[in-house]
Formats: sequence, structure tokens, C-alpha cells
Amino acid sequence: MINHGMQYNSQLENMKIAEYGRNVQNLINYTKKVEDKEERQRLAEGIVDLMYQMNPMHNNDKDYREKLWRHLFRIAEYELDVVPPSGVIPTPEESEYKPAPIEYPENQKSFRHYGYHVKMLIEKASKMEDPEKQEEFALIIASYMKLAYRTWNREHYVSDEIIKRDLGKLSNGALKLDDDVAIDISAVNLTPKRTYTNNNNNRRKSNSRNNNNKRGYSRSNNNNRNKRRR
Repeated sequence: MINHGMQYNSQLENMKIAEYGRNVQNLINYTKKVEDKEERQRLAEGIVDLMYQMNPMHNNDKDYREKLWRHLFRIAEYELDVVPPSGVIPTPEESEYKPAPIEYPENQKSFRHYGYHVKMLIEKASKMEDPEKQEEFALIIASYMKLAYRTWNREHYVSDEIIKRDLGKLSNGALKLDDDVAIDISAVNLTPKRTYTNNNNNRRKSNSRNNNNKRGYSRSNNNNRNKRRR
């Protein structure tokens, strides 16, 4: 089989970071072999400038050049004897570092069906000093919680005791409803009230204008007819 000197990607070394292309990787591999330190540093800085121009959308990112220097060392397999402008030479251990996972709040795992806004309302109600207003506000929150619970799980029956218990847990005992208090979903009005006052006034004005125009038009026609008869 005649090859004609052609090279296929399957015959070449694997790409370290494919987004920069094979030519950048070849330049970095060439720079690794340069013996003169100043020339090697100059070539490395030129390669970083080339990588910077390949992604112009990041030109306003201050930390982007440091990221490019880390990618340069990663492509060179950390065998490149140059110094970045920051003076910190990247290491293989840094590339393998993974941030610790963010733990999800335990209380939100159990009550996520109520939503974040319910939590904010409960915090606001817990800080109220007037006990009567606090109880009224707590009852409204409980009504919304019951509605949200039914929406989230239509097959499961929700009782007032469940809502009162969850309300106490979410508020750390600050909001409590008596056992004889009934939680009514109809107390929650999610539909904004519509006012038709302006619309009715506009309709009345437009109708009166139309009537006046019709009256003026009929009067002018009658005057023209009288003139012709004379």
C-alpha cells in the first residue's frame, strides 16, 4: 500500500486540548526542545498570544491569560522550562484538583415542594412583633403551603396537621397554629384583581364621541338638503 507521505490523525499523538488545534501543540512540542532559555521563553509567550487571539470573546477576562498559561503547561505535559508572568509555575496536581461538592441544605431536601418564596415569607413572619398580625400572616402562609402541597402531589391526601407540623419545622417553632384553626385554600388568591373602571370610562367616552359625530353628520346633511330645496 502506497502512503505518499500522508499523515492521518489516527497515526499522530493524541490532542491534549483539542480546542487549540494540532499546530499549537506542535509549536509547544518544538518549544520544549529549544535549548536557549531566553528563546524558549520568547516562544512560549508568543504561543500564549496566539492562543489568546484564537478566542477573542475572552479579551475582557483578566484571568484568561493565566488560564492560557495553565493550558500551555498542560499541553506540554509540564515539561516546559519557562516562567509565566505571575511567577507561579503550574503543576500536574493543580489540574487534578476538584472543588469540594456543595452540600444541599438538609431542611430544603424535605420541604423543597413548598418553594423558596415560602421560606422567605416564613422568615419575615417569624420576625413580626404583633402576635395578631403574625398569626394572620402564618395562616395565609399555611394556606399557600397546602395549595403547593396538593399541586406537587395530587394523589396524596394532605391534612391541616401536616401543614401545621411543616410550618413549625420551617420556622423553628416560631409560627404555630392552634389545633382548631382550619386551613382554607380559598384564602390564597393567586389571580390578580382586574379593574374595569378605566376601560368602562374609555368605552363611554368613545361611545359619546361616536354619537356626537353621528349627530353632527346628520345635522350637516339636513342643512345641505334644506339649502338645495331653497
